[in-house]
Amino acid sequence: MRAKFVLLTGLGVVATLALAHPAFAQAVVPPTPPAPVDTGGALTRALGDVSGNGAPMSLSLQILILMSLLTVLPSLVLMMTSFTRIIIVLSLLRQALGLQQTPPNQVLVGLALFLSLFVMRPTIDQINTQAFTPYGAGQITIEEAIGRSAKSFHSFMAKQTRESDLKMFAGLAEAPAFRTPDDVPFTILLPAFVTSELKTAFQIGFMIFLPFLIIDLVVASTLMSLGMMMLSPTIISMPFKLLLFVMVDGWALTMGSLAGSFAT
Repeated sequence: MRAKFVLLTGLGVVATLALAHPAFAQAVVPPTPPAPVDTGGALTRALGDVSGNGAPMSLSLQILILMSLLTVLPSLVLMMTSFTRIIIVLSLLRQALGLQQTPPNQVLVGLALFLSLFVMRPTIDQINTQAFTPYGAGQITIEEAIGRSAKSFHSFMAKQTRESDLKMFAGLAEAPAFRTPDDVPFTILLPAFVTSELKTAFQIGFMIFLPFLIIDLVVASTLMSLGMMMLSPTIISMPFKLLLFVMVDGWALTMGSLAGSFAT
């Protein structure tokens, strides 16, 4: 069941970029007749449905499709979730503290991934309820399951995207006006979503930089007035910035503010 869920989610992410409309008005592949016995496991059943002729693909072809999917799945998932905003803010926070490699990149990426899972939990639960569970019970086809998964991602992304960014990319694509957010195709929504996430991340990063910038200015002015121009202000200001960050419980405050910045 875990393998089926991973495959279903991956196919849903890849399908969102290939479609011009978030809703599947027509099935891309005709429905296949029900197989009498599923002898190939969850992966064989899923890939057999994708083949379109009702016959399971060969094992080598299944592995090829799965490996090809895994090469693009991480980048697509990261660009369609809350990960982009979180990792940029954490990187800016590290720069504001004056720390180059502390925390390490692996720690920041891991923290961003787990916080992204927390933020995306309502969307994941919706996919599990509306797509994965009915498909596992044989109530819907894989095409319909992918369509429902795509709608869940589309709804999350639309809530985080600014209207101005949507209008800009819609104008570049010379697309007609959209009556509702659900009518926006992924080809326009995805770049608009990423642009909005970058703008929001830099706005949050600017607010994080301000108190640390004030500390740097005060320390630099103090050293100048004392005639200690040969002493680097960074060496003196870093302990004060770390002290301020620890006193206000900066990590918990940052994590809570990031999680609360997403419209759900």
